[in-house]
Amino acid sequence: MVQHMLLMVVAAPLLLLGAPIRPLLRALPRSWRVRVVRPIARSAVVRGALHFLRQPLVAGAAYIGGLYAWHAPALYDAALLDAKVHVVEHLWFFATALFFWSCIIDPEPFTATLPYPARIPYLLLAGAGQNTILGGLLAFSTRLLYSAYAGRPELHGIDAVTDQRVGGAIMWVPGDLIFLAAASMSFFLWLEQEERDQLKREAAARGAAADVVARSPR
Repeated sequence: MVQHMLLMVVAAPLLLLGAPIRPLLRALPRSWRVRVVRPIARSAVVRGALHFLRQPLVAGAAYIGGLYAWHAPALYDAALLDAKVHVVEHLWFFATALFFWSCIIDPEPFTATLPYPARIPYLLLAGAGQNTILGGLLAFSTRLLYSAYAGRPELHGIDAVTDQRVGGAIMWVPGDLIFLAAASMSFFLWLEQEERDQLKREAAARGAAADVVARSPR
């Protein structure tokens, strides 16, 4: 669970906040940028796919759907028992988290697909809300949900059911704190944007008033 949380609510948003696209492109040889990157960036198929996947409803559905699906007993056990499936699970978590967070973080050279007022409920409902539900189900479960853990020896005196409940608590509490922190930051950024817009409106109004005065007969 610690791995999952690091991939979904730590690594993905930090990577987007780091705005790595332009530095990575500058580090590539010019021939690669011209022959490989530019055609891909100009491809209508690629641009259309990115636009579709970064729609909030699509990104949120993939993120939440994958979160629940991969914690269903059948898929979770398969990931524990097969290393290849485990890799696919982690790739899904990370990729969908990138699209999810790109809706609320401006991943230069792109911009977020949600305005500031919509980012807050998105984070609270699709992020913290789902963490609370699924994490709570695991944290308060009194039976072992994943048969792959059955029969394993206790680690540091922690049995499989207790380990499962601790995993749910890790998803619930630290995960929710990160989403709440992101929602708070979105709120303050929204206020900052509103202040900038108000200053622009006041400047425009003063300019219009000055123009009227200058044109009025004396």
